Amino acid sequence: MIRRVDERISVSPQIFPSDVGELAEAGFTMVINNRPDGEEPGQPEGAAIGEAARAAGMDYVAIPVTHAGFSANQVEAMAAALARAPGPVFAYCRSGTRSCNLWALAQASTGVASDELITKGADAGYDLSGLRPLLETLSGRA
Repeated sequence: MIRRVDERISVSPQIFPSDVGELAEAGFTMVINNRPDGEEPGQPEGAAIGEAARAAGMDYVAIPVTHAGFSANQVEAMAAALARAPGPVFAYCRSGTRSCNLWALAQASTGVASDELITKGADAGYDLSGLRPLLETLSGRA
């Protein structure tokens, strides 16, 4: 189930290589994988999704996030990927939550206000309110 967070990014739970063609047809220009390989049995390898994305004419970026949480490097990598994407971006993880959270942290690091990010997350079905202190610190509003 794809959830549109804003005009630049949509997130979802795990996808399979066979789903990538539909993403390209929907106008996505980049796939961001926020799920580490081997997190659960039966999960497709990120490399297979990357191969399918490139074959469909999309860029592919892997920024895996484990249960340990988010690092500054991951936030920077997400911000850089979003900045270079020529059009709409599709990000996925196990449920879509890590992808939405990392998107919000990356956007905050570029100065986007926490209230705006929390509202967009809520509109997409994700509660980002617990990230408010970090969002405000990253956006320079703490």
